Amino acid sequence: MPYIPHSNEDRQAMLKAIGVRSVDELFRDVPEAVRFPTLDLPFPLSEMEARWELETLAEANFSVADGPCFLGAGAYHHFVPAVVDSLLRRGEFYTAYTPYQPEVSQGTLQAIFEYQTMICNLTGMEVSNASHYDGATATAEAVITAVNAHRLKRRKVVLSPQLHPEYRDVVRTYTQGMGLTIVGDEDPGADSSQLADRVDGETACLIVQSPNFLGQIEDLPGLAGAAREHRALLVVVTDPIALGLLKPPGDFGADIVVGEGQGMGAGLNLGGPYLGFFATRMEHVRKMAGRLAGQTVDAAGERGFVLTLSTREQHIRRERATSNICTNQGLLVLAAAIYMAALGRCGLRQVAELCYHRAHYAAGRIDELEGFAVLRDKPFFKEFIVHCPRPVREINQYLLDEWGIIGGYDLGRDYPHLQDHVLLCVTEMNPRQEIDVLVEALQEVTE
Repeated sequence: MPYIPHSNEDRQAMLKAIGVRSVDELFRDVPEAVRFPTLDLPFPLSEMEARWELETLAEANFSVADGPCFLGAGAYHHFVPAVVDSLLRRGEFYTAYTPYQPEVSQGTLQAIFEYQTMICNLTGMEVSNASHYDGATATAEAVITAVNAHRLKRRKVVLSPQLHPEYRDVVRTYTQGMGLTIVGDEDPGADSSQLADRVDGETACLIVQSPNFLGQIEDLPGLAGAAREHRALLVVVTDPIALGLLKPPGDFGADIVVGEGQGMGAGLNLGGPYLGFFATRMEHVRKMAGRLAGQTVDAAGERGFVLTLSTREQHIRRERATSNICTNQGLLVLAAAIYMAALGRCGLRQVAELCYHRAHYAAGRIDELEGFAVLRDKPFFKEFIVHCPRPVREINQYLLDEWGIIGGYDLGRDYPHLQDHVLLCVTEMNPRQEIDVLVEALQEVTE
């Protein structure tokens, strides 16, 4: 944001509006011992000096702009076209991205409507909201939707052990006090194919991720069959970039599809803000949390947009609300909508194909190295598991210190049976030259 100092006239006008005579009177409730100028504060800097200071501090960071990155595990380095940021920062979007007065927010509502439409096309679902905080909260909201969707209240939730560990933690935190029984991920080494045996008549939903946290593509038809047999809902957590290449979960019988939309135009953003997308079948729309924009016509027959459903607490009586989330990440929804519109169907497929082929090229090269072995028990998309000859922490430190490479995710942190295994991620932002440099660096590890 621009640096805008206040003049003395500005200060006097604000003090008068507040109803005090001076700045000292404004801060009279602050104890004198900690009130300026008693504090030993540094001399104020000009805008230019402040910028230099901040840039100097920022240079201490090592980011994806400084070297190759092969770290994924839920946050991905994808290309963001310039058009995304250019449109996103227009004043009419940047300052009014949440439609509290929908009738005067036609542009924002249309952007949300277009986003919802593209998410439905991508996931194979019938209706989408806009949106949730991130993929983890979208997953937790899917649990609540599934529980509320059953007339005879079911209190059992089956989680795949290959669902993102942080998503599983958020589900448990989000639903504590609801009397739910959450099972399925007790054994981190269990395969998701075993989840079918955990589904029964008390199960509200089965949650599986594909591609899963380990990068592997799951057998969705088999799991969907187990869920349907017991009338449980199938919730699929997915990567929207992967859907540019893979069949949508809706084609396999998924009831709810959620995930992290960060890869679609948001950038890494130092870990946030992100956005969680949520799509489902029309029969569950009134159990779905969040805002839903719809298309209609006005009194003159002209096309218009409205908030068709707004089931958050600030829009509806608390006892009828399906969610208390009060931020819809609308600005990130707009980024995702611009990203999908700019790339189109063919562009998104091209991004997905680049990720797939470059990841498999990297896996093939690494598999040739002595001491390293790629796990290939399931097909993978853009992330894959590599068994390493040394602790992953040591290898990652070596890559960063000696080669300026951000290494992969240490799977031993969450999966004890995968000690000394690293999860490497390759996207369209990793050209073949970077992959070859990674392979050369890993080769030195064993020498």
